[in-house]
Amino acid sequence: MTDFRLETERLVLRNWRAGDMARFAEVTNTPEVMRWLGGVMDAERLAASEGRMLALHESHGHTFWIVERKADGGDFSGEMLGFCGLKKIDAPGASFPGEFEIGWRLRSDSHGKGYAKEAATASLDAGFDRFGAKEIFAITVIENAPSWGLMCRLGMRRREELDYDDLRFEPPLRHTIVYSITHAEWSAQRT
Repeated sequence: MTDFRLETERLVLRNWRAGDMARFAEVTNTPEVMRWLGGVMDAERLAASEGRMLALHESHGHTFWIVERKADGGDFSGEMLGFCGLKKIDAPGASFPGEFEIGWRLRSDSHGKGYAKEAATASLDAGFDRFGAKEIFAITVIENAPSWGLMCRLGMRRREELDYDDLRFEPPLRHTIVYSITHAEWSAQRT
């Protein structure tokens, strides 16, 4: 597996390593974090998720990377905050399979500190500049206002015509809303 690493001012985004899932589950597999993501995962779902992340990186060179805070003496010095990155959309029922999807999941005690936006910005830069994406999509549910709020702050636009139902979930988690941003739109706001 090829190594991957992105650095921002405060964060490191990197490949998954052996043992990462245990710590990731410890800090993000909580009722608060998983509220809009299908609920707390059991051991079987966690193992499947780890296998999926590793396979995505191996197949495409990108995945939802581990996000760690840099060792800068801050509150979470060197700590795993969660994940953020890019994958190919593969959700059942998705109206745009195979396209680039950005996603994030961070521990609750890191919310409101700008980490998700910082990691997402680095991921969008990598998606467009390193992986050649023409457009990057993001999905959530309408009730998850913090998630779609970040999509708006990143300059993404609502794409109601692409909304779909993910039959793996019961309402209100079933109806998936879509946002996206093109390379041209991202470039224009970055200058």
